[in-house]
Formats: sequence, structure tokens, C-alpha cells
Amino acid sequence: MAAPPCPCSSGLAYRACCQPFHRGQAEAPTPTALMRSRYAAFALKDLDYLWRTLAPGHVDKARPEAEVKRELRESATRFKYPGLSILDAEGGEPSQPARVLFHARVFEKGRDMSFVEASRFVHDGTGWRYLDGMLREVPASKDALAALRLSDFT
Repeated sequence: MAAPPCPCSSGLAYRACCQPFHRGQAEAPTPTALMRSRYAAFALKDLDYLWRTLAPGHVDKARPEAEVKRELRESATRFKYPGLSILDAEGGEPSQPARVLFHARVFEKGRDMSFVEASRFVHDGTGWRYLDGMLREVPASKDALAALRLSDFT
């Protein structure tokens, strides 16, 4: 029996992709790997990982952990996460913030709720962490989606 694929759409088996990050056996080595692992964590309802990988400066870190995790659980349960596409990325030196542009396919009861986000990540001395993001609706055409770059987000 083949190993299940990773929900992050990398094409790798989960055990060879995001599982070590989720289990705390390794840190995502790049902002893009962290983005992929967070998407997979939503798909798998791994609330502890989602909380752990928020940057200290993320607005939710000022809120009670149990409250944030309850909201994350509701979101992870309500939606289906069939795929992720990384569109652009910049940075990756731990001393500087990094950005990743992605298209998250997300569905709620069959309704397409997909979005594009330009996310910012910072390194906290241990690993990359999600700081915040700027959302945008998915362009109508696949060509327009494929042409999006981080420079389109200011």
C-alpha cells in the first residue's frame, strides 16, 4: 500500500514531507516549507502545530491559546483543503523577514472559498514562523493566477 500523499501538494508522501515538522522532529527549513506545512496542518487539524508556528508578533499570540485553537479547530473542520500552489517567494535568510505568495484551494460544503495570500514569515531563532498575510481573491483566469507575483502586493 502506497504512503498517503502530503496535503501540502508537494507530490511527496506525508511522512517524507510535513510529518516531521508536525511531530516536532524538525523545523521547516524555509518559509515556503513552513507555508506548506501550515496548509497541511489545517487539512489535518493539527492545532498545536498551527499555534506553535505563529510568530511571537502575530496578533493571535496576544490572545488566550485555547481561544485561538478553538477558532482554528472550527476553521479546519468547516473547510476542505484539496490543494496548495506556491506562486512566488522571496527571502529566506533568518535575519530578514521572508514572503511567500500562494494559492490555497479551500472549499466549504462544495462552495469554492479559495484565496491568494502574500504571507510574511520571520525566524525566531528556532525556526520560521507565520507573521501575517495579505489576502486577495483568486483571479478569474489561470493565466492571471500564474502571473501573480509578490510585487503585485504592496
